[in-house]
Amino acid sequence: MQGFSEILGLIDDYMYYPVLIVVLTFAGIYFSFKSKFAQVRLCFESMRIIAERPDDKNAVSSFGALMVSTASRVGTGNIIGVSTAICLGGPGAVFWMWVLAILGGSSALVESTLAQIFKHKDTKTGHSYGGPAYYIEAVIHSKALAVIFCISLIATYAFGFNALASYNLQSTFSVYPFYDADITPMAIGFVTALAAGWCLFGGAKRIVKVTGVLVPVMGVVYVLASIAVIVIKIDMLPSVLKMIFSDAFNFKAIFSGIAGSCLMFGIKRGLYSNEAGVGSAPNAAASAQTSHPVKQGLIQMLSVYIDTILICSATAFMCLMSGAPISREAAGAQYVQQSMFMIFGDFGPVFISVIMVLFAFTTLLGNLFYVDNAIAYINGKKMPSHVFMSAFKVVCAIVVLVGAMMPMNDAWAIADILMGVMALINIPCIMIAGKIAFSALADYESQRRSGKNPEFHASSIGLDSSKLAYWK
Repeated sequence: MQGFSEILGLIDDYMYYPVLIVVLTFAGIYFSFKSKFAQVRLCFESMRIIAERPDDKNAVSSFGALMVSTASRVGTGNIIGVSTAICLGGPGAVFWMWVLAILGGSSALVESTLAQIFKHKDTKTGHSYGGPAYYIEAVIHSKALAVIFCISLIATYAFGFNALASYNLQSTFSVYPFYDADITPMAIGFVTALAAGWCLFGGAKRIVKVTGVLVPVMGVVYVLASIAVIVIKIDMLPSVLKMIFSDAFNFKAIFSGIAGSCLMFGIKRGLYSNEAGVGSAPNAAASAQTSHPVKQGLIQMLSVYIDTILICSATAFMCLMSGAPISREAAGAQYVQQSMFMIFGDFGPVFISVIMVLFAFTTLLGNLFYVDNAIAYINGKKMPSHVFMSAFKVVCAIVVLVGAMMPMNDAWAIADILMGVMALINIPCIMIAGKIAFSALADYESQRRSGKNPEFHASSIGLDSSKLAYWK
């Protein structure tokens, strides 16, 4: 097992440096300039359109699609991921997470807009569906690559991410006296697997319903608690900001060991947290009914900010302002719980445990919503038999159980590697197809300047409507 862990670590390190750091940076800068920094210019516009409702009351709204993608983004990475990044990489990791989120906002806009343009319509239900596989097939003209992407998505979300979420969940209980390393992880994993299975066998509608209730509540409560810490410790804010920026620009330390630096941990945990450019959120974005594809692109862009700029920052400031000592040994749930204990006493660790249960649970559900879409694509754009899907859901529940008992480093490395594979397929594809999204963005802004509620027509951006499955 030690040899296996070392191999995972080597692959993980090389994939992110030099490969992904170059790809993510180049793509983020490219999309930012091509869209004229839409992720900044149109931030308030994205907030405005969240409240829009589809004409069909049974259709998935833009807000509903946002909640599904946010359910996957907002999860254990916002707590455990940030804690791990700070303890192992240093406070400067927070700054690099912010940078990745701002650059990644443009990637999220492009990939989700493309998912909307090339989505399909279910003739039985009238609902829409799509994602990277569909725009890869339509624009790159490679069904084989689309299938490979779907396989990587299934591996990442059904196995890698769900195993990690389960591990992170059980790890929050390690601070309690009743925790037994030989028994407790299995017990917590078993209960979590049963709860996730109950929702999974209720279908996608139940997933949307559950996440639509839990995500806003848990996000607001957690952010309010973090704000309370910041208010209580407001005198520490200048020193904390100085700590973040000075560590972020300590290039001597970064380049002396880049694999374990704040830069790399900021990129890894930032990408895991907000998933911008990975190709996951477009699966949820395509399900929304909206009058123009760019609307959903803007909303998914906002999801990146909600995840990283708001919730990850809340964790970072809460921890750094608490005065809890930063150490490699405390990486993970322990550092966050120590921080909350120093502010709220015995209630603090209990609060984190409750939030972690909600975060991990909604992450599991959001992840498997994406997986269904990938399986359908591989199976000729229709869901497999009930027997197959039932068996697959049972396997997913078993993964949740096994993940709770995995070593921390292995759980993170597997998730990082699988996520990296997805990004390395999706990002080059959206760079090739990006001109279509930029044309759609120009069309949207032109209509908005004319005082219209933008409506999309394929011919407006030079697309042949006969080659689109949904839009005319």
